[in-house]
Amino acid sequence: MFFRGSRRAGSAPPDRAGPEPGADRRGETGHALRAPSRLHAFNRYEIKYLVDAAAVPVLRDEIAARMSADSNGDRGAYGVWSLYYDTSRLRFYWEKIEGLKFRRKLRVRHYGDRSGVGEGTPVFVEIKQRVNRVTQKRRVALPYRLARELCDQRTMVEHDPRDRALVEEILDLLIRLDLRPSAMTGYQREAFVGSDADIGLRVTMDHRVRGRDRDFDLGAESENRFIIPPDRSVLEVKANERVPYWLTDLTARHNLQVQRVSKYCQAIEAYGRAPRSVFHVPDPAHEAAAAAMPGKGTRP
Repeated sequence: MFFRGSRRAGSAPPDRAGPEPGADRRGETGHALRAPSRLHAFNRYEIKYLVDAAAVPVLRDEIAARMSADSNGDRGAYGVWSLYYDTSRLRFYWEKIEGLKFRRKLRVRHYGDRSGVGEGTPVFVEIKQRVNRVTQKRRVALPYRLARELCDQRTMVEHDPRDRALVEEILDLLIRLDLRPSAMTGYQREAFVGSDADIGLRVTMDHRVRGRDRDFDLGAESENRFIIPPDRSVLEVKANERVPYWLTDLTARHNLQVQRVSKYCQAIEAYGRAPRSVFHVPDPAHEAAAAAMPGKGTRP
């Protein structure tokens, strides 16, 4: 099912006011930026649910009875930290909110404990994009130092020759759209993988989803705010072709409803960089505290 985006009346994306700095004047950023590359690409259908923390143990047991824990991390559990890049007018954010059939985002991602991130730590620079209902992710592995040189200094870096086309595409995207760090997210993930008849199936549960709008260093010991209430987790089903019946039955028995949840958009809205969209997951405790403060929803 495809969900069309929506936003509050009067909150038209400022990106529509004119072209981005450095944009191709022949129209947006040219067809080259919108043509999905086949390099390092894998296609998936992604379905997300928002679940109460109290339901997680039962869901975990039922999923584990059918699937294997991811070989990474501690019995399939590990941290995920992502630094997102966007334009000054939040082009990628608005493309997501509007539900464009082709949209993308650029991020640097680290799996594991953020306290151990150093210059030589392996990270991934990823282009994640959606083409109609299919999600495509292409990424290149680099030491953190080189990933920052590529994305922040916008310089070509040493890489595996097989990744050349993707690295050039990332660099072109950064320069043409003048992309800058915009938000960071982090959470604890439990991951399960399918086997036999369910090969290609992947189910993840993300807990304690946090974010921040400054100190854009994956290894920084900076304060993070919950951008999704801590008593909620994001369950995501990723399938290459189809979702097995037992899994659709499980979601139905637990009354799980498909929801459009974007951790990046949550971070942008949680820090007041854009109006709360109809897809925003509110935190009742934070909303009550914010309502009691003058100048709520604004930043200097």
